[in-house]
Amino acid sequence: MIGTDLDGLTWGKSSYSGDAAQCVETAVLPDRRIAVRDSKHPGDAVLIYTPAEWRAFIAGAKAGEFDLV
Repeated sequence: MIGTDLDGLTWGKSSYSGDAAQCVETAVLPDRRIAVRDSKHPGDAVLIYTPAEWRAFIAGAKAGEFDLV
């Protein structure tokens, strides 16, 4: 992630996660891109999405596009 400073971001997870340790966390970068990481390994890889990509992902998830059944 050349040129992306992740220090000082506020990371959050879904309220549906409760106290679960196996969650996806997200943070909004200053340029409005969305950072995504694994809460079990916060120092590992972080995926970065544009706002349009993130909106498309959320819409697809809500529509059931990623359901395994």
